[in-house]
Formats: sequence, C-alpha cells, structure tokens
Amino acid sequence: MNYSYWELKEWFSNIDFTIVGSGIVGLNCALALKEKYPGAKIVILEKGMLPHGASTKNAGFACFGSLSELIDDLLTHTEEEVYSLVENRWQGLQLLRTNLGDQNIDYQQNKGFELCVSEGFFAECISQKKAINSLLNPIFKSDVFSISNNVFNFKKVHSKYIVNNFEGQIDTGKMAFQLLHKVQKLGVKILNNISVESFVALDASLEVKTDKINFKTKKLFIATNGFAKQLLEEEVQPARAQVLITTPIENLKIKGTFHLDKGYYYFRNIDNRILFGGGRNLDFETEETAVFGQTPRIQNELERILKETILPNIPFEIEHRWSGIMGVGPQKKAIVKQLSDNVYCGVRLGGMGVAIGSLVGKELGDLLQ
Repeated sequence: MNYSYWELKEWFSNIDFTIVGSGIVGLNCALALKEKYPGAKIVILEKGMLPHGASTKNAGFACFGSLSELIDDLLTHTEEEVYSLVENRWQGLQLLRTNLGDQNIDYQQNKGFELCVSEGFFAECISQKKAINSLLNPIFKSDVFSISNNVFNFKKVHSKYIVNNFEGQIDTGKMAFQLLHKVQKLGVKILNNISVESFVALDASLEVKTDKINFKTKKLFIATNGFAKQLLEEEVQPARAQVLITTPIENLKIKGTFHLDKGYYYFRNIDNRILFGGGRNLDFETEETAVFGQTPRIQNELERILKETILPNIPFEIEHRWSGIMGVGPQKKAIVKQLSDNVYCGVRLGGMGVAIGSLVGKELGDLLQ
C-alpha cells in the first residue's frame, strides 16, 4: 500500500518508543514512558481491532490468588517467592485503582469465595489457612482468608466456603476504555489491525517490520504476553481460557467472585448474568494455543457445572461464548527485562493480568534509564 507524505511524517517518522500490544501492560508502559519523557513520540501497535490477548477478554477478577492456588504455588515456589507474587499483585491492583478510579472501572470489593468439591480438599486447605494468613499478614495487616457458610446454595460443594476478604471485581471493558482514553489524551498514537512480524537492530535504532509497513524506532517495548513466542525466545507459553455468559436471570442473588478447583474455574454475577470460565486443566495440551476458539469438551463441562452446581433448578440460556489468550510458564513471576540495547519486554502474566498488568507495564517503562 502507498502511504502519503503526511501519513509517513505524522505516524511513522522520528519515533522514540514503539510498544507492541495495547493491552493493560502496553498501555501502562506508555503511561510510565510519558511520565518520564513527556515530549517523546510514542506509537503503540495492536494487531487486533481491540486489544487482542486477555486484557479485554478476562472475567474481571481483581484477585491475587485463592487459598488453594497459593498452597499449590508453594509446591513449586518458596515462601518468599509466593509472598512476593501476592505483594506485586496487590500493589498492581492498587495502582490500577489509583490510575483509573474505582468508579470508572466499577471496582467492587465483594470478596472472593472458593468452593471445595470434597471434604478432603476443604480440610487440606483449612489446615494451611493459618500459615498462609500469617505469611500474608505484613501485606494486608489482617487475615486474608476466613470461612463462611454456603449462603448462595450451590450444590455438590462443601457446606462452607473459603473466603478471600480482600478480593474484588471490575468491569473489564470500562478498564480498557479508561486506559485507552488516558493514554491517547497524552498524545500517544495507537494503530490497530497491524501485526509486528519481526525487528532488526540497526546502529542506534531498530527497524520494525509489520504486515503493513516497515519503519524505524529508537526503542522497542514488547507487551504481547500470550503471543510473546512469536517475537521472543523467552519461557512463556500461550494458554487459552474459554468463557461463556448467560442471558439475564431474574432475582440472581449471587454476589462476589467465585473459584473452583484451584482457580481453574471461576464465575461471577455481572449485570444479573453468570459469567463462567475456565477448564483448561481438562486438556492442557489443546489449550496451549494462541488460536482463539472453543472446544466441546470444555464447553460441555462448563455447562454441566452451571446446571448442577451454580444454577441448580434455575433455568438459564447461554447468550455468548469467547476465549482469551494468557501467557504462562514454569514460574509465576512475570518476565520484565531488557533484551538488548534497544529492546525490552514485559510478558508472562500467568492469568493475573488485571492484578499485575499495571505494575508490569510501569516496570517495563521504568527499565529505560
């Protein structure tokens, strides 16, 4: 395609910083860079019409780990590492709220509830509740986890819930809109439907090659999370998460965010509908993909749990289904580092993008000294 002089001059010349990905990390990276370098020319490249990965496709949980997730993490991480993970997630959530405002993202702290399907699993979690509360006390100055009765009358689960007293929820669409608005007001240019295919180091800059145009930039920041392997040699794999939502349900009293099976399943009430996602643990191999879509195996299980556990004796219809692509790896800690003289990355959010995305984006921008 031929571009005019004006287009080339305004959008593709004298670029200081190019950011790949307009999700929560990329946008927060732009905010951090604009704060330090207000006169810099910043361009964000986004391959989707909207942010393409998980930033606008998640369930909107402002969470930092259920009790069973944290117990599970302690099998592969030290206590110090798990403490650091939770601390970063909590700091990230506070940064998100400070940046955008609770009202603008419909933030509500309605607590999180973990449902256990067996007495043994519940007992195992409760046996470590005191130790986990003690570990996290310096962050929250109070017990994070407690116990409550099955007040929402879910079926085929233990009669008591494990409660996360500090968990909240947001409206994912409002969050993305507010971030985009904030960044664009600062003069950052966002180009959609453009895919970065590769980049080449030059003497003091880089050439960015896309499916639309090639151009030069002084610095490149890669914030593509689940799609990072297409551009980077880092330990991050794509992980698809399948989600569905029901039509509105009258008198839906369910309130809060809910976790099942170490957080592999999750649901909430949004606009008097049940939003329900997860199930990749049923077929890790198939779900380790950067391709959007649904599979009968997972969709059937989501519908079964909806019918038998979440909405027993309540008729419902599925209105919409979608998927998002997360970035995961052998360790939960995000990868935020300088890769070469002019290339930086912030990837592998481990399904905790709402929690840590703001912080990872800020850390990515702050790498530039």
